[in-house]
Amino acid sequence: MTETAAFLDSATLAFIDLETTGGNSAADRITEIGIRFWHDGEVIDEWQTLLNPQTRISPFIERFTGISNEMVADAPLFADIADTLRDKLDGCVFVAHNARFDYGFIKAEFRRLGQAFSARVLCTVKLSRRLYPQHRRHNMDTLIARHGLPTVQRHRAMGDVEAMLAFFETTLTDKGGEAVEAAVRHLLRRPSVPSHLPTDILDTLPQAPGVYRFYGENDVLLYVGKSTNILQRVASHFSGDHNSHRGVRMSQSLRHVDWTETAGELGAMLLELRQIKTLSPLYNRRSRAAKTLVSIELTESDSGYLQARLVREIGPHRLGDYFGLFRSVKDAQRALQGIAAKNELCNRLLGLEPDNDGPCFQRTLGRCQGACEGEEDVTRYNLRMQIGFHGLRLTTWPWPGPVGVVEYNRERDRTDILIIYNWMHVATVHDEAELADLSLSSGSVTFDLDSYKLVVKALMARDGHKRRIIELPAVGSPDVLMPDADA
Repeated sequence: MTETAAFLDSATLAFIDLETTGGNSAADRITEIGIRFWHDGEVIDEWQTLLNPQTRISPFIERFTGISNEMVADAPLFADIADTLRDKLDGCVFVAHNARFDYGFIKAEFRRLGQAFSARVLCTVKLSRRLYPQHRRHNMDTLIARHGLPTVQRHRAMGDVEAMLAFFETTLTDKGGEAVEAAVRHLLRRPSVPSHLPTDILDTLPQAPGVYRFYGENDVLLYVGKSTNILQRVASHFSGDHNSHRGVRMSQSLRHVDWTETAGELGAMLLELRQIKTLSPLYNRRSRAAKTLVSIELTESDSGYLQARLVREIGPHRLGDYFGLFRSVKDAQRALQGIAAKNELCNRLLGLEPDNDGPCFQRTLGRCQGACEGEEDVTRYNLRMQIGFHGLRLTTWPWPGPVGVVEYNRERDRTDILIIYNWMHVATVHDEAELADLSLSSGSVTFDLDSYKLVVKALMARDGHKRRIIELPAVGSPDVLMPDADA
């Protein structure tokens, strides 16, 4: 008998399903647990119980699951069955459909009792994706229809367990034991994780867009990152993809990981930028907040020539009047020097030389065509200025008021509406009904170089990527904070 074949012969799989008061394991509670234990091709035991969640079951959840407040009023508390549940699951593979949900709730309940819980976890959603990659949808209703599984009482714990087990046994018949063995072994394979983290940390992370945060001792924030798949990205940190000296030091310091889900990539990128700038994690170098922002404004001299001046007070409502955003005066002057050299412009009119009488220094070198002495045609010079600065012109906000950029994640059934005004992300709501009561005047937002570039690229892209954008009335505007020029 091969090692592969021996695994399903020897392992006990605990097919488990929970019903809960909601979807947040930190705030919601379990109302029902159902388990069937499968070993060597047959069900060897089953166990189920209602639980008193010690909180009210909402009418929506009651309609969804059929479990009412009256049904659980006299049911045991989780604390009453915790030891029994732990004993039953001991040594078993924890199998669930969308296992992160069920496993997260079980861990949270034990955590409330001051106890740790861990198990090897097999997700039948991932198993279906691996064995049937040609299909897009892998929710339980889809699997029941696709594989002709028996009709069960959906959204009750034992009914969903029955459907899940029927799917698993169908895969053994359809794909053969060897293929299922290989898929199960692959899904149970764990990347190594830093020594100070729980060994099952990857079982708790979502396969969804969002931002993740690494913490060290005393909750010191080490690193903030973003991904369209949080689990995949965090696992890559642990697998040696970041095996630099800096990565090794961060791994050795790591004590805790948490995350925030978003509906899409744009929301994740904006949240990552904001948290890096406001929380200043130790290991994030790029995208730190600029102490000051400098831009360039073109005005006419008394002689009619266009001249450049550096500005620090940048009005987001009139960005089209400015050229370039720079993190320092030196960066802006460096850009001016490059434009001057490329277009033979006058350094004095660009503010790079003092305003003295006579020709500018570049004129004496033959690199200025005489505007400093009034010898170059004004129209011709101004045209060359406009050409030289064209690529730096900032983008004017093209809508009359704020807009809502809609991101929808079908797999997570999550909607984020990112409220953006003058290229600044000012709020996020999750339902169009919330837009009617939206007021932007009650908050403040900092105009930021990286966010500006990110939002312009996302909303003005010409690559065919279509975003749903809702135009909103101008119902007040947030206070705009600029980086402190004296910081």
